[in-house]
Amino acid sequence: MPEELPPRIPPPINDLNRPFWTGGAEGSLFISQCRSCARWTHPPDAVCSHCGGELVPQPVSGRGTVFTFTINRHPFNPVVPVPYVIAIVELDEQAGLRFTTDLVDCDVDEVYIGMPVEVTFEQTGEAWVPLFRPARQSSEI
Repeated sequence: MPEELPPRIPPPINDLNRPFWTGGAEGSLFISQCRSCARWTHPPDAVCSHCGGELVPQPVSGRGTVFTFTINRHPFNPVVPVPYVIAIVELDEQAGLRFTTDLVDCDVDEVYIGMPVEVTFEQTGEAWVPLFRPARQSSEI
């Protein structure tokens, strides 16, 4: 039986980032999209950095690829077991739409740049932290 991990520290939630942090309760990843130019933006913000338009949270597919990653083998926090993978995932919705996350449910030595991944969520307090795991093949869904 796997060892129980300590809970994550909940992120600070405000009106601007609430959809991003709580959408996982319904299994959805929300990213801000501009009403004017349709550009996706992360982290959540009030206005589009591209055109100045209003940003609104919209659900995305939750699919992407590993843009880059590192394997942490140093126990910075003694209650968090090593090794673990920290990755920058690029979402399928838009080239350059990336964010930093943990990769889970995979052997750290099997992670590679370009690896297809999908979102999963871990609840911590009110937040549902988006994590990514290797994408399942369509026959596994």
